[in-house]
Amino acid sequence: MSDWLVLVLAMLGACAVVVVITLVRHKRAPDDEDPSETPDVIEYMTMWIGVVYAIVLGLAIAGVWEARSAAQDHVQAEAQALHEISERVRVYPPDVRDRIRGDADTYVQYVVTTEWKAMTDHGHITGRGTELLATLRHDVTDYQPKNDFEAQAYQPLLDQMAAADQARNARADSTGATMPGVVWFGLLAGAVITVCMVFALQIRRTRRELILAGFFSATIAFMLFLIWDFDAPYSRGIAASAEPFLNLFPHVKG
Repeated sequence: MSDWLVLVLAMLGACAVVVVITLVRHKRAPDDEDPSETPDVIEYMTMWIGVVYAIVLGLAIAGVWEARSAAQDHVQAEAQALHEISERVRVYPPDVRDRIRGDADTYVQYVVTTEWKAMTDHGHITGRGTELLATLRHDVTDYQPKNDFEAQAYQPLLDQMAAADQARNARADSTGATMPGVVWFGLLAGAVITVCMVFALQIRRTRRELILAGFFSATIAFMLFLIWDFDAPYSRGIAASAEPFLNLFPHVKG
């Protein structure tokens, strides 16, 4: 099922629940009930709960968006480090240069075609990708420079190799969900409490009040969907992509 279809169904469901509860409550309300006589303390509590929950939602969205941006930065850093390695080995002998570049291309090809799918479907990187990067590292570190020019390029290559390995580890750490279960419990419980407080105001069955109550609940559903969608940086609709690898290694097919 498409993520956007889930969003539409969630928003429609939230609206439907609010409208149905309002209609049922209005039908069962006593004849002498006066909706305008809502105690001031209830209005104050409703406003206070709404403000607090809005702040919590904003912080949650900012947190998952930052995690998603960081995940994309890890991909960019890894791709850039590998690109630098492929370019800097041009001073090495042709056989060594071609072997290192071939290892880098093989690793990138595997990441964009196989490992990325494993990250999306299962939430983790693969052992094969780790082996391919280790092969590249061995080819870079095991070569002994033959002259000063090659020696000057050797240490920067080691630095870029370390940067690629660090970025891969960071990418592995950010493949799973970023929001703890207890936070999700608080977000869902807060949504229920916030919507329920609307009924404490004794809204009537007028078209204006029903529309506003429906929009209010749909907005909360939309915000929760955004948090859920950003929560897995590599797995869902608005996710980090492997585009940096393809941009820096255009000969590699995704």
